[in-house]
Amino acid sequence: MTDQPDLFAAVDALLAHADDLGTLPPPAERKRLRTAAGLAVEDVAKALRVRPATLQAWEDGTDHPKAAKLEAYRRLLEGLASRFPAPADTQPAAPASEKKPSAAAPQASAGLTPPPPPPAPKPAAARPTANTSRPAPSTSRHPARKTAGRTPAAPAAAASDPRFINGPLLVLDGDGTAYGVGGLVLDCPAKTLPALVDWALTKARIGAPRLHRSGKDSDPLIVLTAAAAARFGLPERLEDRRGLRLPDDHPAVKQLTKAKWRLTRRGFGPWARIYRPADGGQRQCVQLAVLPWDALDTRAWGSAAELPPAELAHVLGDYATRVLTPRGSCAVNGLELMTSLRPPTRAVLDEASGRYVSGPMPGSLTSPVDPAPPEAPDEHPVAAGRGDGQVLDEEAYEWIRDPELLTDAECVKNFAVGLDVNMAFAAAANRLNVGLGAPVHVKAPAFDKALPGCWYVDLSHITFDPRLPNPFTPHGVQPTGPAWYATPTVAYAVELGHDVAPIEAWIRPEHGPYLDPWYARLRDAYLATMAQLGVTSGMEPADFLAAMAHHKQADPGAAAVLLAIKATVKGGIGKLRERPQGARHKPGDRWPALERPTWRPDIRAAVIATARINMHRKMLRWATAADLFPIAVLSDCVVYPSDGPSPLDFLPVDPATGKPLTGGFRLGVSPGMVKCEGVQPFLWAAQMLDAGHNPARHIKGTDAADDGE
Repeated sequence: MTDQPDLFAAVDALLAHADDLGTLPPPAERKRLRTAAGLAVEDVAKALRVRPATLQAWEDGTDHPKAAKLEAYRRLLEGLASRFPAPADTQPAAPASEKKPSAAAPQASAGLTPPPPPPAPKPAAARPTANTSRPAPSTSRHPARKTAGRTPAAPAAAASDPRFINGPLLVLDGDGTAYGVGGLVLDCPAKTLPALVDWALTKARIGAPRLHRSGKDSDPLIVLTAAAAARFGLPERLEDRRGLRLPDDHPAVKQLTKAKWRLTRRGFGPWARIYRPADGGQRQCVQLAVLPWDALDTRAWGSAAELPPAELAHVLGDYATRVLTPRGSCAVNGLELMTSLRPPTRAVLDEASGRYVSGPMPGSLTSPVDPAPPEAPDEHPVAAGRGDGQVLDEEAYEWIRDPELLTDAECVKNFAVGLDVNMAFAAAANRLNVGLGAPVHVKAPAFDKALPGCWYVDLSHITFDPRLPNPFTPHGVQPTGPAWYATPTVAYAVELGHDVAPIEAWIRPEHGPYLDPWYARLRDAYLATMAQLGVTSGMEPADFLAAMAHHKQADPGAAAVLLAIKATVKGGIGKLRERPQGARHKPGDRWPALERPTWRPDIRAAVIATARINMHRKMLRWATAADLFPIAVLSDCVVYPSDGPSPLDFLPVDPATGKPLTGGFRLGVSPGMVKCEGVQPFLWAAQMLDAGHNPARHIKGTDAADDGE
């Protein structure tokens, strides 16, 4: 009984603690009062001289003010309560400690166990008004840097998966401060790379839940600033500019190897994946992004890498929440997103053994297949011996009108105005029927638009007004004989009322809308980011054009996310036909990309063909209904002559309704609609045509091809 006084003292402390809690309103009411007053977490935390994460913990009910802060916090809440009383029909929520726990814990993301239900999809939206994230109590240190004019978003994973309470990623600075989404700041005590990997897996509590119930959770991502890279002994730049990787004998690589960590085949480069084999069905993998090694390409991320760590964490967190946690270049992310949304395999019950085994996922690309000979790039083994004219040439438009075909009425116009199709390749992927399996060769088939594949057919007899590009070739010139075409191109010829008689075809009997979830997620990400920049669906055309004129200046961080989303679309489609990398490859040899199910040049061809046909269909509608013809087309940008500097000065309207002509280009933010790409004097455009240059490439004063979708 000698320890009874100590026990009584402990009990008295608990009673005092309960008394202290009773002096404050319930956690939900604390948050309501702050938000009702329009106070940001950072503002209140600064006034109370605590970290933002501490204040969030008070509002969550997961922590409580100590005596030194209790009176000040209570005084604030009492003052707010007198100014913003709770509505009579509203009852404060119960403290977090009184909420019932979830009925089942999340299951591991790997292994052949029955998959758990997928997390509830979160609709794309602008940032919430309050920050609900908090760091792990034992590791938090510094207050987050305040970002003027922006309210941080909470980690998307925090609400759905307690394993990832601190969000999908952290940006690590040289002093060991790790910045997360929502203003989160953690201490990282690691001084070596193995310790960093271990900390990321065991202490940081970062990552993201799978996007499909049969997929894998996103691995933790640690982004290293230049100072953080130096902290772990990494060089300022990679000497191997071709391979973009550290040599195997570098001390950093040796350090990891000694600690039994492995690197993927691409080695330790700007995006390094460090892993051990799964243990008991639990993945052990961490992704590192090294900023001084150009992990964030300026063509895809703009100047995001130059942002302060806290702001960069916010930008990358938005991308991770709306698209997926970055795993490499935006092209890599585009391809990884396809697999994340449609995994190649699923767990199926083997009736003989009563165990779950891996089986193919219906509707997915489940195994690598070789392309048909016309679909293969020149380096592919199946292209060996291929004759001239036996190549499927489905590429984006690059066409200019013969300057001799400019009419007198067009030459007196004052301006050339470029229209750019929003997310053109993404829009083309929507509801697109693509092949899922290997191609089958057939002779003299009847054309069936429901069968993805390529068709050898003569479309040279189909003519168009020479002021329009031909829809069957990327250069817009009429074909001269039989050629290989993807299904969408031949289907357009049939849509226009022409007979087609394929000579042969490579078709894919197994098919489906594989890209639909990919399109839907990127569409939602794009629209959410545009809304964040002040551009929303349903705006009047004049308001839309005004908002688009300055939308990128409204929020540079969101503008970087927007650029990355566009690059994810464009790069993901391009990655479907990844060519060999490195000078050592010999034509006819296989290369690593061919061994993945998502190496599918036929799907890329179908998407690009659809985008090109969509452009032509709208140009043809304007030409026939309004006698309006383009002077140049480049990919998803088309240039028209105009009396004034705005698209509203020449966009045709239906005289019966006064609304934009149906079937043509329409101004708006949605994928497939158009925005103003740029305006130049018409004389400038005519001179470009005379010189054989494409005005669409330079209509906004820069290289349009570098910024297209």
